[in-house]
Amino acid sequence: MFLSCVPKFESTYFMKRIFAFILLTVLFSQIQAQPKSGETITTQKQKFVFETITSGLQSVWGITFLPDGRILVTEKSGEIRVIKDGKLLPEKITGVPKVYDNGQGGLMDIQLHPNYAQNGWIYLTYSKPDGNKGGTVIARAKLQGNALVNLEELFAAQPTTSAGVHFGSRIVFDGKGYIYFSSGERGRKENAQDLSNHLGKILRLHEDGRVPADNPFINTAGAKPEIWSYGHRNPQGLYYDMQTNTLWDHDHGPRGGDELNKVEKGKNYGWPVITYGINYDGTPITDVTSKTGMEQPVRYWVPSIAPCGLTMVTSDKYPDWKGDFLVGALAFQLVARVEVANGKFVAEERMLEKIGRVRAVAQSPDGYIYVTTENPGTVNRLVPVK
Repeated sequence: MFLSCVPKFESTYFMKRIFAFILLTVLFSQIQAQPKSGETITTQKQKFVFETITSGLQSVWGITFLPDGRILVTEKSGEIRVIKDGKLLPEKITGVPKVYDNGQGGLMDIQLHPNYAQNGWIYLTYSKPDGNKGGTVIARAKLQGNALVNLEELFAAQPTTSAGVHFGSRIVFDGKGYIYFSSGERGRKENAQDLSNHLGKILRLHEDGRVPADNPFINTAGAKPEIWSYGHRNPQGLYYDMQTNTLWDHDHGPRGGDELNKVEKGKNYGWPVITYGINYDGTPITDVTSKTGMEQPVRYWVPSIAPCGLTMVTSDKYPDWKGDFLVGALAFQLVARVEVANGKFVAEERMLEKIGRVRAVAQSPDGYIYVTTENPGTVNRLVPVK
């Protein structure tokens, strides 16, 4: 009745204004403010206080925790920084190997040996310069005062290339004397299916760098003996569940097709023969999403969240999260809690939206969850509230 009394051009204008108002209302209702330090956040199963430990870092990558309470954090440019008693120390660790700081390359993960208190080994992954090229390397060293000493390069992925993308790389230990670490395919899809190189693979070594005799391709002609699994694109999350002896990774897809995988000995995870993603320009990579002899992801994301950083909650501090994965997201700038039961995806909850580009998610020895972001580089802790 009201609109019938309004001239046609005014009615059209009026309807457009109403539509615009409704659209803006919906959009603003979906915008979430960036989490602030000290803020109490309520999720589906857990309430916690979001606490920023420090915000004075650059291009944060890896994080690990020393027995004396200090925290070590890597910066992609090749620095290791120390956080002590909640303060970022101005002094940087010396003796860090030179890195190939190109694009996504640089100093990446850092992890303590499970028996660090006895042997003092700290493990690093980084891209090492090779002329105008670079490649992913795993090394170990000991911390003496404020310096890395006794540096040992354990492995260097081959071939090196000048590409500035898809280096991986994360490190995990299985508690049985082996290390697993990831290597990206360096922007060349075909590398992931080629067993004659280390690119686009999960690799397995003894903790001192020797190749285990029971690796799956050790007797395959032309294959690299360090390979544990293949068909990966750029895995930047690894977790070893020592309760079930299960290795997990998450892998960056292209435009869509990020994956959470249960990684098993000798298996092929499909890239680029099968994928749920497409090229960045919108063109198809393949129309095949499954194929005999290639593994399906436990969870995949379309559109891409750009997963980076993976842990499983085992701490009693978060009883309703125990057994769930926490996945960081670079592109979506959040943390996803992923429930998996009997190897099958159950549910996902997204939290800490707009936190920034999440680079690492880790559980400290005292049971707290830490989340890091890059540029601005922050280290944050989730403090449970009962």
